[in-house]
Amino acid sequence: MTNVIQIARTEREKACVVALHCSLGSGRQWKTLADELARSHRFFAPDISGYGANGCVLDLPLTLAEEVRCLSGTLNDAEGPIHLVGHSYGGAIAFRIATASPFAHRIRSLTLIEPVLPTLLCDSDADRRLHARFAQVARDVTEDIWNGSVLEAIDMFTAFWNGSGPQDPVSGSARLRMIERADKLAFDFQAAFAEENVASAAASLRVPTLLLSGGLSPYLTQRIVQRLGAIVDGAEIRHFPAAGHMLPLTHASTVNAAITRHIARADELAAVPLAVEASMAKAVSLAEG
Repeated sequence: MTNVIQIARTEREKACVVALHCSLGSGRQWKTLADELARSHRFFAPDISGYGANGCVLDLPLTLAEEVRCLSGTLNDAEGPIHLVGHSYGGAIAFRIATASPFAHRIRSLTLIEPVLPTLLCDSDADRRLHARFAQVARDVTEDIWNGSVLEAIDMFTAFWNGSGPQDPVSGSARLRMIERADKLAFDFQAAFAEENVASAAASLRVPTLLLSGGLSPYLTQRIVQRLGAIVDGAEIRHFPAAGHMLPLTHASTVNAAITRHIARADELAAVPLAVEASMAKAVSLAEG
């Protein structure tokens, strides 16, 4: 099921925004970004399979390609060009959509906020150590889940993603939602580690790309953003030293402003060929007249 944060549905030729949330989250995390873009774009914030309103899905995805197929209904509903935004595991899915899916040709811009693409870090000894540590976290969290130690799994998962930031307490209601959806974490880990050829896929990107990271996040995702920035042609990198992995929520005003500017620039770039085409058509018409 999709949370469609309702924007005016006129002018359907305009681009829309599709935003994908992190593991253990839901489309609600994008409410403030939707409010920022309300005047100019339709906004879709689907619940990824296994979360939010899609929490009762029985056949859970084991790969990012399967995650994309589960989102195909939303992507088809999002008519026209798509500004794609993804955070964490949602960023990994967004990367797959933009690089290897039937929807790739419709992407007008891409924003990735610390995407979980660990296999990108298998090219050097230093980066492989980050990959190995994250793989161990994934095994430990998954083992606790399968053994019924869900509280321990959630604590380990949140402790890792807190990075070097403050260990802020999680509210009781948020913790309960995490516990209810904890089983999906094992599938998210498996899909992220199954994604291959990330570097070559990143090198193929030809859309305006914005990469965001926080200085208090785990170095794993900071390094993934650095690597992507070195590979993706023309990518813009924005680093927020005082932010952690949940920067779309904790630093929403600055993050949303960066995303909004990125989308506006991409729309302007897309309009240039149309303006040139219209000018040429007018010149031909005048010449023929």
